[in-house]
Amino acid sequence: MVKTKLKPVLPSLREKKRYLVFEVISKEKINEAELVSKAIWHHSLQFLGQLGAAKAGIIVLNNKWDQQLQRGIVKVSHKHVDAVKAALTFADKINNEEVIFRSIGVSGILKKAESKYLKTSN
Repeated sequence: MVKTKLKPVLPSLREKKRYLVFEVISKEKINEAELVSKAIWHHSLQFLGQLGAAKAGIIVLNNKWDQQLQRGIVKVSHKHVDAVKAALTFADKINNEEVIFRSIGVSGILKKAESKYLKTSN
């Protein structure tokens, strides 16, 4: 039996992505990234619907959650950045606690998003 390897998708055919950095403003610190992820998904589905959320390709990067700054990163399609920002504005509660989601910035490269928006400027 001959094993054949799949050819990689050409860069011009890949889905273009953006990394949206957001901040959660609340009275109490949110320690679990999973709670933030669930809130983002819930409100994205409410605002965009299942088809819109699927087209937006929303992926919450839980391992990039910064507990000190209360900031995180969402990977999203380049065409749907504004729609996801709008969905984030409707997210008002995490674990029955009132919060405000604020978008900090958008980058096309994860490393640049981390260095520019997640690092403290001391």
